[in-house]
Amino acid sequence: MNFNNDSKEPSRPRVPKKQAVAIAVVLALGVMAGVGIMTFAGKSSGEASHAHEEAEGHGDGEHHDDAKTASAKGGHADAKAHADGEHHKEAGMEAGKEEHEGSISLTPEQQTSAGIVVEAAKPATLTATYQLPGEVTFNEDTTAHVVPRVPGVVESVPVALGQTVRKGQVLAVLNSPTVSDQRAELQAAQKRLQLARTTYEREKSLFEARISPQQDVQVAEQAMQEAEIAVTNARQKLQAVGATVSSGSLNRYELRAPFDGTIVEKHIALGEQVREDANVFTVADLRTVWAQISVPAKDLPLVRVGDSVTVRATAFEQSAVGKVAYVGSLIGESTRTAQARVTLQNPNAAWRPGLFVNVEMKRDSFEAPITVTTDAVQTVEDKPVVFVKTATGFIAQPVQVGRTDGQRVEIVQGIKAGVSYIAVGSFIAKAELGKSTASHAH
Repeated sequence: MNFNNDSKEPSRPRVPKKQAVAIAVVLALGVMAGVGIMTFAGKSSGEASHAHEEAEGHGDGEHHDDAKTASAKGGHADAKAHADGEHHKEAGMEAGKEEHEGSISLTPEQQTSAGIVVEAAKPATLTATYQLPGEVTFNEDTTAHVVPRVPGVVESVPVALGQTVRKGQVLAVLNSPTVSDQRAELQAAQKRLQLARTTYEREKSLFEARISPQQDVQVAEQAMQEAEIAVTNARQKLQAVGATVSSGSLNRYELRAPFDGTIVEKHIALGEQVREDANVFTVADLRTVWAQISVPAKDLPLVRVGDSVTVRATAFEQSAVGKVAYVGSLIGESTRTAQARVTLQNPNAAWRPGLFVNVEMKRDSFEAPITVTTDAVQTVEDKPVVFVKTATGFIAQPVQVGRTDGQRVEIVQGIKAGVSYIAVGSFIAKAELGKSTASHAH
């Protein structure tokens, strides 16, 4: 059975060829239009996103201006260039702000009123110094420890601690049995001497009259000479203990000042029983004192007798120039240092024994290419700085310092020769820097 005719689908109408070409062209134009619309929408979305980011960085007003500028120029590239320019401008403003905050502005009037002096860093010839610790002590050549030399009871003490006394002035009066015995011995010897002289004169007269033999004259002469020796011995005993030969009473003993000076120690009171070796007074002539220096073994070759040194007090502003008078030959077992000594003139008694000092000694001179004054160097955040002059004021320039002679400091790194800096009054600039830093922190 033939089913070919029955199984065939119904025939479709044929489309003319010209009409098919027209339909294809319309579809192609539609696809291209769709692609264009999508591209424009994506581009608009990107520009809007970029404009939104730019608005967050610059504010709403700048966003609208940038958008208008970008629209007028007709391209995203122009808007991006504008955004980069604004970014660099803001970065410059921030850098200028930081420079302004680090700069200290001081008008010429303020500098004059504050005593600020500006100089230029320059080369100089420096004489390096080094310091050794020391202590002011009494001049032992003009210091005396007054002891009674005889036991006794204190009857009076007419002087006080710290009083200035003259040579021979009475410091204390003692009641001493020893002195009484010595004076009595002297008086007895004087009486015996007087009798011996009388006997000798009589025997000599009898011998000349041929009444007494010459032997009697010789015996009388010997007795007289022995009496003279006894008197001399008793007198010298009194002189040895510092007692006078004659006094209102036999037991009165007077302690006297050995020279002009000041009573710096007193260990005696009224009614006290004192021994013959008790140190009851210390009298010192403070017109000269010693500065005792502890010299480490490694520095001994640098310290020589006759070297000129500068002694500075550590407790207050006081200095004096002296010369090394003595350098010890021995090194202490525990301290490993030797003792040196400088004699200082002390007319105003400013150098008091017990005062700690620093002794500055000079070394060889050297040429420093860049130096500033010692007052110019300040410490900021534990680093040495020098306040350098700029177009807007002064800035704290970190530096590396080298050797110094006490007046000028060598600058190893940080500034160059000829740079203007605050030579005097830099602490004013440091105070202003601290104020500005605290204000910026808040």
